[in-house]
Amino acid sequence: MTQTPPADARFIPDTVHKRDIFSETVSGTLEGVPDFPVVLRKLDGVPVYARPVAWWLAHKEIRGLRAVQGIEGCPVLIRADRTGLLRSWTRGTPLQLAKPDSPAWYADARRLLREMRRAGVTHNDIAKPQNWLTTPEGRAAVIDFQLASVHRRRGRLFRVMAREDLRHLLKQKRAYAPGLLTPSEHRMLARKSLPSRIWMATGKRGYNFVTRRLMNWSDGEGTEDRIERDGPALRAAWEDHPDVTGVAFCTYARAAKGVGLYAFVETPLGEDALRAMAPDPAPDLVQPVTALPRHADGTPRLDALTLIAANRLDELETLVEGDPDLARQIAPIKSARLNLTDRDRGA
Repeated sequence: MTQTPPADARFIPDTVHKRDIFSETVSGTLEGVPDFPVVLRKLDGVPVYARPVAWWLAHKEIRGLRAVQGIEGCPVLIRADRTGLLRSWTRGTPLQLAKPDSPAWYADARRLLREMRRAGVTHNDIAKPQNWLTTPEGRAAVIDFQLASVHRRRGRLFRVMAREDLRHLLKQKRAYAPGLLTPSEHRMLARKSLPSRIWMATGKRGYNFVTRRLMNWSDGEGTEDRIERDGPALRAAWEDHPDVTGVAFCTYARAAKGVGLYAFVETPLGEDALRAMAPDPAPDLVQPVTALPRHADGTPRLDALTLIAANRLDELETLVEGDPDLARQIAPIKSARLNLTDRDRGA
């Protein structure tokens, strides 16, 4: 389907992907338009104290999306109202999973940035590989316009920001297809803009100090410590109960609070009953499940459960692709998952 669906079509939610103080991101479909997947950035449940920032970000995204309508590889804005922002869902694989090494993909990505530049738009957040997608047709697509800027004048600031968008694309190319870099692209990567150099010398150091030292965000090291330290006593307490038939532990990054411990417990008991049995220190999240996904030898599928615990749904979809049995096993666990943040690595 290529036409934009009716703006007043009723949204039918399916999966909650992320929830934080600024919005809730929910994918779904539109009534009567089943072949046009959409995503709603829901804002009507944002706490009062966070609404000014939430709507400031939303207005930036709305303005950016309106400016890029018609550009192949950009989301389609369907409507924006008091509920939130509804746009098309872009089918594709995030860059860190797709790892494109085709010259055609990078040529298409540059085409996309050129068309955005002609529209006066800079994305400002494509240093994140998860904001780039490889579509099923092998084309480039970009998502998440919350930090995008629409420039009325094509002055120095616009040119600097557009150059930074391109330089960040080249950094992705260096990561996933370094052999494709041209001499001029190598030179561009070596020459950071003045604002970028200032940020690296000042702002980024302060950011790292605040997030890693003061807020205790994890960089991924030592994530198994909590399983080794707290897991045995928890496992013993739960598995001593006749209604518990399996336990699996995973870790995940907790924004501002380090590493969290997530317990999946195979049992008909409820969360309150499981927490009452748990010795201190208790897990941060405890999810009762009807059945744990298991390997052929009976051990839990920690690969799938870890992705659920960290709310890394794109990687989960890639894992279950071509494995309908695993997809069926994890579907109820995924839909009832307890971590709805997008901080999968914490840094």
